[in-house]
Amino acid sequence: MCRVGAVERAKATDSVTLEPDDVRILRALQIDPRGGFAAMAAVLGLSEATVGRRYRRMVRQGVVRVTGVVDPGALGQSHWMVRLRCRPGGGTALAEALADREDVSWVVLGAAGSEVTCAVRSRSQEQRDDLLGRKLPRAASVIDLQASLVLRKFLGGRGSYWAALSGVLTAAEESALGSSENPFTEGPMTTREPVRLDPQDEKLLAALATDGRAGLVALGAAADLTAGRAGRRLQALLASGLVYLHVEVAPAALGYRVQANLWLRVRPSEVKAVGTALARMPEVGFSGALTGRDNVHATVHCRDLDELFDFTSDRVGVLPGVEGMEVSPVFRQVKQAGTRVSGDHLATPPPSPRRRQ
Repeated sequence: MCRVGAVERAKATDSVTLEPDDVRILRALQIDPRGGFAAMAAVLGLSEATVGRRYRRMVRQGVVRVTGVVDPGALGQSHWMVRLRCRPGGGTALAEALADREDVSWVVLGAAGSEVTCAVRSRSQEQRDDLLGRKLPRAASVIDLQASLVLRKFLGGRGSYWAALSGVLTAAEESALGSSENPFTEGPMTTREPVRLDPQDEKLLAALATDGRAGLVALGAAADLTAGRAGRRLQALLASGLVYLHVEVAPAALGYRVQANLWLRVRPSEVKAVGTALARMPEVGFSGALTGRDNVHATVHCRDLDELFDFTSDRVGVLPGVEGMEVSPVFRQVKQAGTRVSGDHLATPPPSPRRRQ
């Protein structure tokens, strides 16, 4: 699949059509999520007003959202991928209840609504134990629960981005915006010396979770800090790895209307190679190594079922070390990277501090 085709064929839901400049702005945001509109405009050859207008329209239409995401690994906590097999008719209510939790960042329905898959990012051991050890096992709709610890993320975390937009800007434009050569990071999942937060940090993180582009004055007001102190604390939190800025794009906005979970059985010696190869593929939005029999998981986005078949058989199935693969189509996305999903749109975010211009 041609990556540049994302510009030429990008469409959102039936009521939204993206133009090439919209897609270029999305790519610029991936490179620098808090970049000013004036700086983007200078690189993209547009006016500052045009960049701001197009960005705000895409936010209103549920195409894009920029958020600050807390990495529980920096707090010494772990990440879990959970698969729940449910009684007929019980999956939807359970998925909605999980999506309401702040420590559940991603929720999908599969198997025609009888399977729920979610990502758990608890910020404390007590919060994790309450969900995985008590609430879910006792849920009346749950028939079976499989919880896998995420050992390594190859794509889908701090410093990484979905590669579907790679190639929509020239190398010179990417360099001017500050792009690094490596679109993903591979590093430890937990910090040996966890970051300690104070109440002002918590307020700052809450404001960033609502709008990752909120200006320093608004962030300072939310955290009872001056704009200067808010800026310095934000940089310290980013440098520590506690929070990273994430640009969430509705896949349908780029023409990807079929989503699936891939559960791979990979020879242990090839897990890193397979995870890294998946992270470089534009169809893949997440790639990680898990505990358990299915030791590599990926979420993939394709334009149609034919493309999904070709992708899994011709691109993934032939990777050295892949011994087995389960393809589980997504019936409905309920929550995506901390953002609720409505149809093909990212749900309208709650009221937030004034956005950075």
